Amino acid sequence: MKTSLKALSVAALCAASIGFTSLAGGCAATATKESTGEYVDDATITTKVKAAFVKDELVKAIDVKVETFKGVVQLSGFVNTSAEKAQAGYLAAGISGVTNVKNNITVK
Repeated sequence: MKTSLKALSVAALCAASIGFTSLAGGCAATATKESTGEYVDDATITTKVKAAFVKDELVKAIDVKVETFKGVVQLSGFVNTSAEKAQAGYLAAGISGVTNVKNNITVK
């Protein structure tokens, strides 16, 4: 009876270890996937960039799409002038945590 109880305990310990390892691996970052912390940071950056666009008189926030991945902000959409495109890039670059801006906005 003691042997089966010991075997059961070892099996339960192994199962728990595998479960914890799986959970920890699910939060790790890779080259194409963000960690949970990076995801939250990027969502915060995206929100701050959009808020800066709303406050700005030149940039029409509704016309510019903002996506952030590992601190790199990608801007896309259509604007009326090159000045509006440049201002959007300038505002995005000024946000804390932004490491690079890819300004793919098209001027109509």
